[in-house]
Amino acid sequence: MFQPLAIQSYCYRHFKQIPVLIELLKSSGVSSTELCASHANFIDPSTHAGVIEQFRKASVQLIAIGVERLTGNIEQDRPRFEFCKAAGIKNMSFTFAPESMWDGVRNIEKLAERYDMKLGIHNHGGYDWLGNPTMLKYIFSKTGPRIGLHLDTAWAIDAKQNPVQMAEQFADRMFGIHVKDFVYDRARVPKDVVIGTGNLDLPRLMQMLKQINFTGPLVIEYEGDVENPVPVLKQCVNAMQKAM
Repeated sequence: MFQPLAIQSYCYRHFKQIPVLIELLKSSGVSSTELCASHANFIDPSTHAGVIEQFRKASVQLIAIGVERLTGNIEQDRPRFEFCKAAGIKNMSFTFAPESMWDGVRNIEKLAERYDMKLGIHNHGGYDWLGNPTMLKYIFSKTGPRIGLHLDTAWAIDAKQNPVQMAEQFADRMFGIHVKDFVYDRARVPKDVVIGTGNLDLPRLMQMLKQINFTGPLVIEYEGDVENPVPVLKQCVNAMQKAM
């Protein structure tokens, strides 16, 4: 059973105030979000309660935070986990630098265990070292069940991968998903488009997610139209609801 459909708060990064974010989120047709650092200072515990309370009062569910760059230093990373604990969040999308392997990753796993969290690596495209399924498979072979994949469909395509096949390949580690779609110009520069109108086979993706019994955060991400994202996000929500 899918979680409530959410939108990544980064889609509204032009609007920094949380009340405005909440208004735009609801105008887009959802009441859940994966919260990013554009709208919350996760590393400053003194700000946590005030941020969380604004979403609680507005009846907006925080289903995840991310994408967070974790260092592997327990004291530096801990505040993000404290935020999640206070907000009742069980999922975080994250990335980390190669130099964090393996001691840093072990520390990240310790925090995930301590705070009862699932941490999904974000495959940030062909230019990113974690965009490669071979590398992801290797990392998963060396880590426990708290570390998985937060699949970004558009960036999978950017890395010349099939996101449907990636969902199947990493079914037991699929902790979350950014449903996002790209088209490309002649210089191979990507452009965000309404989900399912670009290179993403949305019906097949949703069929696969049902097949693997995916229950993690289902998050729409559209990074275009920075100053007016709501019209296209409404179309994305409609496309997702039909596909679901």
